[in-house]
Amino acid sequence: MSEISPSELPRDFASLKALIVARAEELPRRLTQVATYAVENPDEMAFGTVASIAQNADVQPSALVRFAQSLGYQGFSDLQEVFRSRLRERVLNYDERLQQLQDHAKDKSKSSVILDGFSEASSKSIADLRQHIDENQLEQAIAMLANAETIYLVGLRRSFPISSYMAYAFGKLGVRTRLVDAVGGLAQEDVSFATAKDCVLAISFTPYASETVALAQAAVARKVPIVAITDSPFSPLASLATTWFEIQEANFEGFRSMAATLTLAMTLTVAVAERRSTRKGK
Repeated sequence: MSEISPSELPRDFASLKALIVARAEELPRRLTQVATYAVENPDEMAFGTVASIAQNADVQPSALVRFAQSLGYQGFSDLQEVFRSRLRERVLNYDERLQQLQDHAKDKSKSSVILDGFSEASSKSIADLRQHIDENQLEQAIAMLANAETIYLVGLRRSFPISSYMAYAFGKLGVRTRLVDAVGGLAQEDVSFATAKDCVLAISFTPYASETVALAQAAVARKVPIVAITDSPFSPLASLATTWFEIQEANFEGFRSMAATLTLAMTLTVAVAERRSTRKGK
């Protein structure tokens, strides 16, 4: 593991995240566990104490110190400052706005607070998507899906509303798809028909539907290209996919928005149909 001089250590979250992902395979199991928690829970890393973060990550407090030092930082507080800088750099702090909504609940009906809270969470999710989407990656995914003979849509549990909507929309747009919904326990059989000329679009978020991961693994074994929508570089789908999108959905009172995921799904659906229509018209 190459050493990084103190002057070259990341002082912004984006660079730190890239460093953590690059070093992940070199870390011992416990430190990999900390790395996964840190990337998926940056706000908790910024605000929590060593004891509370260690408890949530299911590691010993000493593991946080060792994790920070493995990256080149003097200690955990030095690393934590980078996570805190992420919050200071935000133009709009939506978490504070949500807290204000809760604080002012006495002046409004509870239903209004809930509506405002989910509206703000959805707005934040979509704003984050627009800020972080990679246009080259988007074009690659559209090209893969547009070139596929059949698009296999795999999204179970919380992700099922997204995959089922895409199946409906693709059908209306004349794009051949197969919705893998696991009804009757036939999901594996459905994916077994996929070939290298097709494409699988797999969607799953923490704690990751085990069947979705298994179906993606089966597709990879058949050399079927995969486009994935997930929430972390440490997601099992990220390592399986040809290209993948990281979506961070905001939440209100513990309930996560699906606004950004649906926005990306609509973008892919319409863009793929438009690409195929243009190709036919030539």
